[in-house]
Amino acid sequence: MSSNRIEPTRAALGGRRNGLLKRILPRSLFGRSVLILITPLILVQAVATWVFYDRLWDTVVRRLAGAAAGDIALTIDARSFADGRQAQLFELAHGSTEFSFQMLPGAQLPDQAPAPSGSLTEHHLTNALAERVGRPFQIDEKSQADQHVIDIAIQLPDGVLDVAVPRSRVLIGAPYIFILWMVGTALITFALATRFLRNQVRSLRRLANAAEAFGKGRDVPNFKPEGATEVRQAAAAFLIMRERLQRQISQRTEMLAGVSHDLRTPLTRMKLELELLGDAEEVQGLRGDVAEMQQMIEGYLAFARGEGNEQPTVVDLMEFLQEAVATSRRGGTEISLIGPKELHVPIRRDALRRCLMNLIDNANRYGGHVWLTVVPTQSGVEMMIDDDGPGIPEALREAVFRPFFRLESSRNQATGGIGLGLTIARDIMLSHGGDLKLETSPQGGLRARLILPR
Repeated sequence: MSSNRIEPTRAALGGRRNGLLKRILPRSLFGRSVLILITPLILVQAVATWVFYDRLWDTVVRRLAGAAAGDIALTIDARSFADGRQAQLFELAHGSTEFSFQMLPGAQLPDQAPAPSGSLTEHHLTNALAERVGRPFQIDEKSQADQHVIDIAIQLPDGVLDVAVPRSRVLIGAPYIFILWMVGTALITFALATRFLRNQVRSLRRLANAAEAFGKGRDVPNFKPEGATEVRQAAAAFLIMRERLQRQISQRTEMLAGVSHDLRTPLTRMKLELELLGDAEEVQGLRGDVAEMQQMIEGYLAFARGEGNEQPTVVDLMEFLQEAVATSRRGGTEISLIGPKELHVPIRRDALRRCLMNLIDNANRYGGHVWLTVVPTQSGVEMMIDDDGPGIPEALREAVFRPFFRLESSRNQATGGIGLGLTIARDIMLSHGGDLKLETSPQGGLRARLILPR
């Protein structure tokens, strides 16, 4: 296989692994912080457990088993010097080693040895007895009535020596206590760290909510910087940015309103002067120009009003749309409304009414019937305004949102408009945190899709 084929395959495998990791890993900052915290904690606990069991626990148990086997071997060797005082020897050995010795004269080890328990203690004790005692033996760790001792039977020339070894002599304590201590301290540490993390993430979440609310045109009066230093810096930067944007919007609105208002005064004087000139042909042309200027100024004022300081209020959207539809029907528009019975969302009533009326008037101007459809979504509401007119070419659907852009080929210039209607409509939707998109309508004309977040 050539290297050119191998590299894309590796890249594809790497992309699959990255995609799998993205699906498995948490998406939130809190989840990732917890993962960053708990991963080294589990790793440290696992390494500590492995070191304890593989090194410390194994070494200690092996040495304790060797010491117990040495005591047993010493007691067996001392029998040759007891001179008939074996009972006293076993009693003396019991006081020194805590082992219980019992001699069974003439006995033989059973042919069937007890089933091995497979424990670490039995393993090391078997090795130590084989090395230190050097005689046949059997270890019974499982069938003892007293679970606190380990029974060891050793075959001697004159019988069987039964030794009861306390488990405390070959064990350093219950292993689960060590595990409980590790797990308990880890859980306490994790709980405390999680609480602190929640407090840190809460300030970030409040900052994100404030930024989202501001993007939807809603006021955030009680927001103030809090949390870690970096979070406070980000919050302070957000407040400065919000103040600058609000100041810029206010200046823009005031400028447009002021310019439009100042132009109306000389325009009114021009209209009066034209009325005094009579009905000459030249005067008719000037009157048309003045009327067009009047329409442009009204468009300026409407655009300025779209940037106003109206605050959002929660309303029943369906009731609001029914009022707009009734107004359009009184003006002669054939319009249908489809949607749920109730739907409460925060909106700027005047601004959204201006947006809807612009779109409905456009749809009515270029089509014979208008359909207004409301569809609730997980993140908000979508409103579709459809007509059966000529529509707008797909290549020009973004261009028509530019101020003063007019379609001359597909739409008649004599129908009116100065190219600000769609600009104002999208501007209003953006101020709500939503958007306005133009699509092909199932009715054959143009569809205006209004996306309104909750």
